[in-house]
Amino acid sequence: MLPYAVSFFIVLLDQITKLIARKTLAGESSVPVIPHVFHWTLVENPGVAFGLLPGLGWLLILLVSGCLIALVFFLHRMRSLHWMKSLPIAFILGGAAGNLIDRIRFGYVVDFLDFRVWPVFNLADTFISAGVLIFFVSVFRKH
Repeated sequence: MLPYAVSFFIVLLDQITKLIARKTLAGESSVPVIPHVFHWTLVENPGVAFGLLPGLGWLLILLVSGCLIALVFFLHRMRSLHWMKSLPIAFILGGAAGNLIDRIRFGYVVDFLDFRVWPVFNLADTFISAGVLIFFVSVFRKH
């Protein structure tokens, strides 16, 4: 049950931060938080990571929905796993669900975290990346 609570919390946090970004950055191109290092920059990303594959709206929604169903099925089947082993899956599930909500609501994903040396991203992207990283580290640590 804990992985689902973590995923729900990630979706909630992601959607709240995106709402704040959309409200505070409306009409602004970029707001420096730490000049030349970190800015709040509102970007409407119609594609996947780094804006790749724009224009595939409904196909992306179907693919991500299928992945979410697979992750929920995996978590359900592996519910006896120690919570630390299911945490990366919960991170990926929550992040993917947060971005899916945007795709369905707006037709794009809201990005706003801009470190100037990397494409603009959001908290959902951060949790997806962290989940994938933790998962691979845990798999390769065993071998």
